Amino acid sequence: MNFIVEQLMLFISTALNYLATLFSLRRYHHDLTLIIREENWPPNQVYDAAHLYLPTIDLINPSTRTIRVTKTPRQEAVKLAIESGEQVADAFEGINLNWRYVVEKHPSGCVEHRFELTFQKEHKDKVMTSYLAYVVRRAEAIKQESKIINLSNVYSDSEVEFEHPATFETIAMEPGLKQKIIKDLERFVSRREFYKKVGKAWKRGYLLYGPPGTGKSSLIAAMANYLKFDVFELELDNIESDSELKSALLSTTNRSILVIEDIDCSVNDEERGYTLSGLLNFMDGLWSSCGDERIIVFTTNHKDRLEPALLRPGRMDVHIHMSYCTPHAFKVLASNYLGVEVLDRHPLYGEIAGLLESTEVAPAEVCEELLERDYDVDAALEGVVKFLKLKKLEGDNNNIDKPEFQEGKRQDMDVSVNDDDSESSST
Repeated sequence: MNFIVEQLMLFISTALNYLATLFSLRRYHHDLTLIIREENWPPNQVYDAAHLYLPTIDLINPSTRTIRVTKTPRQEAVKLAIESGEQVADAFEGINLNWRYVVEKHPSGCVEHRFELTFQKEHKDKVMTSYLAYVVRRAEAIKQESKIINLSNVYSDSEVEFEHPATFETIAMEPGLKQKIIKDLERFVSRREFYKKVGKAWKRGYLLYGPPGTGKSSLIAAMANYLKFDVFELELDNIESDSELKSALLSTTNRSILVIEDIDCSVNDEERGYTLSGLLNFMDGLWSSCGDERIIVFTTNHKDRLEPALLRPGRMDVHIHMSYCTPHAFKVLASNYLGVEVLDRHPLYGEIAGLLESTEVAPAEVCEELLERDYDVDAALEGVVKFLKLKKLEGDNNNIDKPEFQEGKRQDMDVSVNDDDSESSST
């Protein structure tokens, strides 16, 4: 009897192994796996899209062992993310797909991040042409819905969430100037078909110029928050050749702002690694057309030190003068820091407005004064009056009359819109 049982068990085991082999061969012949690696220069859009898309489907399934959970202070809910070795199933128009995330450290020390997407070969065309495009579209929509903005350096592999709180409501700027900038931004992002029709790269260049502390960085943050564009920082001092400029441009993504601060310092450095010709080609040459809906923002304290070739339309289309603090700008600051909504009624406002009209003081300096006594409105405004009187006295004694300071006069506030398809305007 034992002999019969043993023979039966052997037969069942052999049959099961045979069926498993057939199944394995079938999978070998009929399944296809796409390797989607993380790339830095230029970034792999499919890989980045998968990171955003996969958490929106059911990450937790019977085979799930670990899952990553994160939350930043500004996020309302926790975020889930797939961990290395875990798998996620998806379905698209009747096709079953399996995603697997892998982090692998090679003997050389480098770490590879990749997704492996497996499906039946017969669906290859639909996956390649329709499904992956769907994943990218969904990722873009998710990014807009979740209002995630990232900040990174073009030479860094890492990025952080952009959490600068500046908005067009909070920056200290004249209302007319704000509206001109907002209108120009909205006009730019709504004209995809126009740029295609006229054969121009869908990009726009801004020059922010004026004395230090006048809010150039805050304006960039307000632009990014308004458009929900990622921000990339490029330090020209680190560029060693013209080819590196091209690589830096390729490392940015669509719907992004590339920031180049203090451009006059680098351009006028005789030991710089790139050529002026290379920089001009970077701004509006053939390589600048590699991507859509991109904004490049340059900042400088001294516009007069820049080469005229840099300032022309197609390179720096919009020139925005960041001025010293004005009475209206001070009202915005008082509202932000002191919670005062109707400043005109305060007995000290008239004196403060008069001093601001005749004194050159940066908004950043006024902010510091308000921060010292933000607990007491009267004390804070009295401190501002004393500070402005001291600044006015210093200005009168020094009799400053240099071009760079003249450029910061409030009366010169302007937005010069230089564009081949629009009329130039300035105030």
